[in-house]
Amino acid sequence: MGTALAVAAGFLLAWQALVVATGLPPFLLPGPVAVAEALSSHRTVLARAVLRTATEILAGFTLGAGTGAALAVAMAGFPRLAAALRPVLLISQVIPIFALAPILTLWLGYGMAPKIVVAALICFFPVASAFLDGLMRTSPACLDLARTMGANGWREMWHLRIPMALPMLGSGLKLAAVYAPIGAVIGEWVGGSEGLGAVMIHANGRMRIDLTFAALALVTLLALAFHATVSWMVRRGFARFA
Repeated sequence: MGTALAVAAGFLLAWQALVVATGLPPFLLPGPVAVAEALSSHRTVLARAVLRTATEILAGFTLGAGTGAALAVAMAGFPRLAAALRPVLLISQVIPIFALAPILTLWLGYGMAPKIVVAALICFFPVASAFLDGLMRTSPACLDLARTMGANGWREMWHLRIPMALPMLGSGLKLAAVYAPIGAVIGEWVGGSEGLGAVMIHANGRMRIDLTFAALALVTLLALAFHATVSWMVRRGFARFA
């Protein structure tokens, strides 16, 4: 932690020194001091934007991760379903999220719904893919032992395959926690009047690059905090299965 803070402080000092030494105008590269002033002078607007974006991130992550985990269990339980859906899952990841965001905005409007769906879509695949891999890699010896003891079907899934696949699910959840803020901000960029992404777009259009950097800094901190929270919950919740 101390090393990370030292690196961050060094980066900020080098950034400020670069701005002072080169004399770059604020509309090209504001210094950390200017960004801090923008954070202070627009704190009310930015606080509302943080709350909006955080809500979209949490809702999108919950929806995407929950759907992905449920589908992974269904695919592991029904091999024919897995064979049919694997190509669909792959194709869903080939389509750029930027291409879907305007369509979702057209269908769902300019409120919170399309941002949540974009975040959910971007979270869905890593959770579904990682959890499905874990469910399909259950030790054959453990499966044979469970079947010898009379376990089969969903009892085998619930008591053996799911617990053994939880570490893979945890990896998928931590990866999705990185992607969720990206999905929410993309949705706000494409069609939103609220949230940190919308603040960045509006500030950039008015050449308020200091405010753009302020919103970007808050997005970064929000993403780091969300990832840290999910990682802590995964470690705490899945520790007894390790």
